[in-house]
Amino acid sequence: MLERSTTYLITCFFVSIALSSCGIKPKENKEAKIPIPQGYELIWHDEFNSGEKPDPDSWSYEHGFVRNNELQWYQEANATLINGNLIITGKREELVNPDYNAGSGDWKRSRKAAQYTSSSINTRGKFQFQYGIVEVRAKIDTASGMWPAIWTLGIEKGWPSNGEIDMMEYYQIDGKPHILANAAWGANWKNVSWDSAKIPFIEFLKKDPQWPEKFHNWKMEWTPDFIKLYLDDELLNEIDLAKTKNPDGSNGFHQPHYMLLNLAIGSNGGDPSQTQFPKEYLVDYVRIFQKHGQILNGVNK
Repeated sequence: MLERSTTYLITCFFVSIALSSCGIKPKENKEAKIPIPQGYELIWHDEFNSGEKPDPDSWSYEHGFVRNNELQWYQEANATLINGNLIITGKREELVNPDYNAGSGDWKRSRKAAQYTSSSINTRGKFQFQYGIVEVRAKIDTASGMWPAIWTLGIEKGWPSNGEIDMMEYYQIDGKPHILANAAWGANWKNVSWDSAKIPFIEFLKKDPQWPEKFHNWKMEWTPDFIKLYLDDELLNEIDLAKTKNPDGSNGFHQPHYMLLNLAIGSNGGDPSQTQFPKEYLVDYVRIFQKHGQILNGVNK
């Protein structure tokens, strides 16, 4: 046993030297280094380490024109895994709209073609959670036209009654880029309530001119009483859930939610016509923690 162990260690030593001499670093095991918040346990995570595409057991795709009169056509091809990151790529490319109808009053059908493509993935029907801490490490592109987001939606009722939590949105307001941390609820599309923090992006650039070149940490702390949204450990917004009831008495933030990651183009993102493509939105990991005894997938643990 001793001889075999010694041989193994010597082999590992020389393999490590060989990899280093070739400029190759052994792949880091991120799972082994996940810090767990005190009093919590890790209930779900994706480190985007395995395969070439998002895990189909965890993630589904949106397809086509979806919301907000955005310019992009969502498709699976624009989501890939490379070097331990999810990469959602925005491209300028023409794609014929198979649902085109010249006489339609629906914007999703009246466009003959899309001029941009991207991806949007979500865990709906595959993973949901109620309360806890969510941590997402990501790098966003801040060029004109880009609208990346990290967000959740409730599984019951339509929008906005189901409750929307925006851990991160980046888009333009009055022509100036902002980072947002929001929650939305209400009776219907015409009656929406928002609790929004809108921080001009220039404030982040003042602190760090290299901000767009770096990964950053977005975090949500969600309890029955409040939602706190952080960026790089700075509290951006705190939502009082006693004030988020819908007119029918329901509360979209007292039910399980699912995760969404997407890169939209145009609409609130601004004009992408002068932007050079492709553009990349990188996500290093998504991690979700809960306290013992909290609710997982809508049932008591």
